[in-house]
Amino acid sequence: MAAATPSLPALRTKPKAIFFTDFDGTITLQDSNDWMTDNLGFGVELRKQNNKEVLFDGRPFRDAFQDMLDSVTKPFDECIQLLLQNVQLDPAFKEFASWCRANNVPIVVLSGGMQPVIRALLAHLVGEEEAAVMQIVSNDVKARPGKSINDENGWDIEYHDDSSFGHDKSLEIRPYAALSDRPVMFYAGDGVSDFSAAKETDLLFAKAGRDLVTYCETENVPFTVFHDFSNIHKIVADVVEGKITVQQAATGSK
Repeated sequence: MAAATPSLPALRTKPKAIFFTDFDGTITLQDSNDWMTDNLGFGVELRKQNNKEVLFDGRPFRDAFQDMLDSVTKPFDECIQLLLQNVQLDPAFKEFASWCRANNVPIVVLSGGMQPVIRALLAHLVGEEEAAVMQIVSNDVKARPGKSINDENGWDIEYHDDSSFGHDKSLEIRPYAALSDRPVMFYAGDGVSDFSAAKETDLLFAKAGRDLVTYCETENVPFTVFHDFSNIHKIVADVVEGKITVQQAATGSK
């Protein structure tokens, strides 16, 4: 197994597998950014229209996402408190995370969201100790000129990179994939921010009924559908234990 480097921290414990995952709408039942847009910003209909433009018309995700967040003007600390009250965890994720920790399967959260939101929600939903061991690679938040993030209309997203996604998740995965001797790699996601990661791992989990399934079927990307993390837990455990191969697990929407 290849040795860990500062740029590949998930190799530190020499794992047999790495579980990369989206956060919003995948680990959580609600997407925190969608929730803010729907309830504090320009609403459900415009958000859905934005997603359709990304999915079918080639609009850059970064631009659509910026429009969504620009419509949310509440101070950042108020947004965090409202999200803590309204965003729930996938009921099977905590058990899966514990299994991963016990079986040396690092969880790497790759998110199109913002680091302070993710850290606050993870600590609240799974506990400080469990959250602390998860690597998080995401966008961040910054103050608008002349303001504090906790002012009205005071915060803005700070994108992770210059890509059309704002955070191109493939950039984190590809250095692992390029290794000649590497762990099995999984990815779980649900929406348009996951398109960049969809083709990069050995097995992709796409959430039932969401945009990532549509993308995979349109682009002929192998995947397996999941409804919650109990589905993921069983398949990941079976692959890690050698009971099935990733090819056997990629059953599409079945």
